[in-house]
Amino acid sequence: MQLDEVRKRYLNFFKERGHAIVPSFSIVPENDPTTLFTGSGMQSMLPFLLGENHPLGTRVVDSQKCFRAEDIEEVGDNRHTTFFEMLGNWSFGDYFNKEQIPWMFEFLTEEIGLNPNNLYVTVFSGDEKNNLPRDTESASIWKKLFTEKGIEAKEVEIGSEERGGEVGMQEGRIFYYNEKKNWWSRSGVPDNMPAGEPGGPDSEMFYDFGTPHDKKYGEHCHPNCDCGRFVEIGNNVFMKYQEKADGTFEELPKKNVDFGGGLERITAAANNNADVFQIDTLGAVVKEIENLSGKLYGDEQYTKSFRIIADHLRGAVFMIGDGIIPSNTEAGYFTRRLLRRAVRHMDLIGMKENTLFTLVSVLVEKYKEQYPNLLEKQTEIEKEIEMEEGKFRKTLDKGIKYLKKIFGRVISGVDPENLPKGMILQGNKMRINGSELFHIYETYGLPIEISQEIMSEWGVAFDEQTIKEAKEAMKKHQALSKAGAEQKFKGGLADQGEMSVKYHTVTHLLHQALHEVLGEGALQKGSNITGERMRFDFAHPQKLTDDEKKQIEELVNQKIEEALPITYQDLSLEEAKKTGATGLFNDKYGDVVRVYTIGEGDNIFSKEICGGPHVENTRDLGHFRIKKESASSAGVRRIKAVLE
Repeated sequence: MQLDEVRKRYLNFFKERGHAIVPSFSIVPENDPTTLFTGSGMQSMLPFLLGENHPLGTRVVDSQKCFRAEDIEEVGDNRHTTFFEMLGNWSFGDYFNKEQIPWMFEFLTEEIGLNPNNLYVTVFSGDEKNNLPRDTESASIWKKLFTEKGIEAKEVEIGSEERGGEVGMQEGRIFYYNEKKNWWSRSGVPDNMPAGEPGGPDSEMFYDFGTPHDKKYGEHCHPNCDCGRFVEIGNNVFMKYQEKADGTFEELPKKNVDFGGGLERITAAANNNADVFQIDTLGAVVKEIENLSGKLYGDEQYTKSFRIIADHLRGAVFMIGDGIIPSNTEAGYFTRRLLRRAVRHMDLIGMKENTLFTLVSVLVEKYKEQYPNLLEKQTEIEKEIEMEEGKFRKTLDKGIKYLKKIFGRVISGVDPENLPKGMILQGNKMRINGSELFHIYETYGLPIEISQEIMSEWGVAFDEQTIKEAKEAMKKHQALSKAGAEQKFKGGLADQGEMSVKYHTVTHLLHQALHEVLGEGALQKGSNITGERMRFDFAHPQKLTDDEKKQIEELVNQKIEEALPITYQDLSLEEAKKTGATGLFNDKYGDVVRVYTIGEGDNIFSKEICGGPHVENTRDLGHFRIKKESASSAGVRRIKAVLE
């Protein structure tokens, strides 16, 4: 069964049961500054779970694109991915567990054909301290459904994950776990919930792939064991409580259902194959990697690299498709990190050519029906990946040569009096000093996590102290850079040549034009000026239309043609604010600021706090032309323009 088919069947199944199908939101959450990425289907639905009316009613269903940066290092086993789709169905004060559980059981066993003998479920064991009862109601519903299939559904008390490793399955089918495993709220367990916060018990569903138990995860296996035999494929959250000001809980007047199910994992279960990299989407990439590398996915020495390349490429494709291009800041840093780690693992399987971008078409073909924007942006995505791979290969070659020269000879028993630079002897192992690890990054551009991965293969030890030292070195470097930048740009421009001054002046016209065409939210996020061109970053959620670009360009040129005078005043910060002057990073300004005004009398176009310098009249600027408009980072657009 293919991913598209499972997704379609799920959406249609709940559509037939009165749910409105809603499209996926962007990987970058809207109006949520607390997180860089959409990491669950719940994020976009939270306002409606908290009481806001959904425009499509009380029942909705979706498949949400998600990205979890914290899972980057986990990728390499048979089930962890950074990007995934989360199937969700939602009841906003409508149905509850009596409807939800039978529907999910029917969907899994009848609609996509999972063997019910391989399904196991968990429920909430209760919390006596907070007077929250055991979820015996959900357990009874599950018991009835299994019994109807001729399956004995013994209930077993597990409690904690640790205890599960001690007591094992005990021939159970329905397992009670505590609030750390089977309770959901935004703030975690009931003890952490603030007044007014909603939450409730949940019931998770696991598929048993029958793989052998690995005792390093505990003496015995159980549904929440991490050995890989049991894989969680879905979680039904029954949001029925709210914490009161006195710390006690009361039932909500309207109870909600929040289901989240991993589309890739459910598809893997439908094919009775525990490896999500064998489903059709990721499997197609794996097959193409085999063709290009001449290596086999089943070869144990290469399997992890295959998985990392396939996962990281898919994550990067979807991120670039949503406007998150590779960069050194915020969300774009993770796009860059994915691609660079993928390139590193391409090298490990002999793919040393600039070929990562050639895999994009394989993914687009698999996802184009559900996500047509990938097909529309395929050329742009391929170009970004090709450029990033090319840049990083140069960095990687230089960095590895340096590492081999300095650290390649690190072996146990090295002479303590003649340690390689940056190395510390700990017992019979070598540890690299964190400041030296940062030095490699600063000098050769090799990301710290890539250096760590390479040197770990050589037997170099990394511990919390190493990482702490590297972070401290990074902070020190950033502080020095900031201090240097403040001195360099104290008077405005580092380069005060004639054209640079003109470009600096026109940024004020562009900033105001953006406000008038796009709205006050189009605030400046940064700029870069040379004697040949200007680059201007501003907050805006989507690509500019051709008409918007034309309006902006025409407005700037209109103000140039009006020959507006440009003057300035030195004012206190408070006085500057009272005049209506705009500015960035007000807390960084001194007691006195310089306010530049473009225009005079009733014809003032722009008034902005700035260090200068500027031309004296807009007629000196020439003709303004936008050459390119593109994404800079999440929620930030970039204009490149010239004066002719």
